[in-house]
Amino acid sequence: MSDETPKKMYKLLGADGEFYYSEKPGTIDGWTTGKIYHRLDCSKVKGELALGHLKETLVSFKDEQTAIAAGYRPCYFCLREKYTEWKQRQST
Repeated sequence: MSDETPKKMYKLLGADGEFYYSEKPGTIDGWTTGKIYHRLDCSKVKGELALGHLKETLVSFKDEQTAIAAGYRPCYFCLREKYTEWKQRQST
């Protein structure tokens, strides 16, 4: 019998759109509705979750590159500069 405490596992969304488990938490959150990624401290996400909205659509990513590879776009509220760059690329 082992005395080791089991490690907490985090469910993350991969670049291929499939979920996997990691011993390390994600550094970026996202909403599957709208495919938008956010910083962990995004006030928009915190506000929506406080109202009980979108909890079941919240996902985590290892990093920003993974979120982008999975087809998610930056949040208008917490990543305004990256959102503006993304928006400009969309119009060209």
